[in-house]
Amino acid sequence: MARDPDYGAFMEKFVLQPEFSPHKLPLKGLTFAVKDIFDVDGYVTGFGNPDWARTHSSATSTAPAVLAMLQGGATSVGKTVMDEMAYSINGENKHYGTPMNPYALDRVPGGSSSGSAVAVGAKLVDFSLGTDTGGSVRAPASYCGIFGFRPSHGAVSTTGVIPMAQSFDTVGWFARDPTILNRVGRVLLQLPDMHLVKPSQFIIPEDCFQLSSIPSDRITQVLVKSVEKLFGGNIVKHAILGDYVKDKVPSLKHFISEENKDQEYTIPSLAALSSAMRLLQRYEFKNNHGEWVTTVKPDLGPGILERVWEAVRTTAENIDVCQSVKTELRAALTDLLGDYGILVIPTVSGPPPKLKMDPTKLESFRARAFSLLSIAGVSGFCQVSVPLGLYDNLPVAVSLLAKHGSDGFLLNLVETLHNTIKKEIETAEKISC
Repeated sequence: MARDPDYGAFMEKFVLQPEFSPHKLPLKGLTFAVKDIFDVDGYVTGFGNPDWARTHSSATSTAPAVLAMLQGGATSVGKTVMDEMAYSINGENKHYGTPMNPYALDRVPGGSSSGSAVAVGAKLVDFSLGTDTGGSVRAPASYCGIFGFRPSHGAVSTTGVIPMAQSFDTVGWFARDPTILNRVGRVLLQLPDMHLVKPSQFIIPEDCFQLSSIPSDRITQVLVKSVEKLFGGNIVKHAILGDYVKDKVPSLKHFISEENKDQEYTIPSLAALSSAMRLLQRYEFKNNHGEWVTTVKPDLGPGILERVWEAVRTTAENIDVCQSVKTELRAALTDLLGDYGILVIPTVSGPPPKLKMDPTKLESFRARAFSLLSIAGVSGFCQVSVPLGLYDNLPVAVSLLAKHGSDGFLLNLVETLHNTIKKEIETAEKISC
């Protein structure tokens, strides 16, 4: 049983009415929730931590992303719980409680946009806004069995959003329904309605699926069969992404360690990509919040406390190399996919971890997850996490990535694939029962 009817998703509830318009608005009649990292005029932006809330004043304006939703006709019903300082993909908050995963009450909801994902998964709102720096929309979307969209880096304004690490910060969103996901995206990205462009290829990197504990067939077959029915089987290609990235991103050699090669299952070049991303993330977090952390010495939960202080101690060593990695990876993946190619990967490395999971096991899971999450993070590509039903009674997801700036194409594609995927999921779940 849930401890309250709202699954612990909300920090505070309030209603922001949509702006009146004589025109038909794209989000009319929809409700949404907002992660407690977005400014809302008159409310303190809490950043997931009571010491932060105590030492900051109420916002004097509302973030453009939130205003765009109101102008689109949607009604906001409140702010949601998040991981402290956005520094986790788990979703556990020792101060405000952990929002309950509506699909699996003994599992984490995923973070840092935990409450936003739970509010959608539990059908408390039609959609919600979150942020995704290292995976904070994609991971909770996967864990809660819903759609989560991380846009191309820089495509949606992050004004009025507390920065975590600007090289990776994006405003993302959640929905249970791909049509709503698309409608929200068109408003946020200021895109015109457009017809689906047929994808040129679907690339399935077999090495990436070995990072997941879910059998790769259970994830890929649903998608491949759907693609074959809609577009023909000739556009499905297979690849080894780790080797391609190693060859095409020479700056990664600074981050490939012997330790990465010896872990239980790893792709050294993607583990290196994750190392580069997390180093630059720590450095930018320190520049944004190091002074506040050292002055206030906030009370932080386990895991987050260690990460925050590690960030505060970060130096500028190798930071310029991280920027080279970003440039090289974007160029390499753009060459690989072309204008309308899709890269298919597991969103994370398995089903949602159990609450209070053994820290050593959790760290191994996180390491594999970040190898996958860092692909879009470092390249700046857009990515959508697509729910694929349940496996062993736990949510399963796959992610589709498209080149930077292809957000409208990707949103249309997911909406087009949806009904076919649903039928394939039903077949797959019957087989696995």
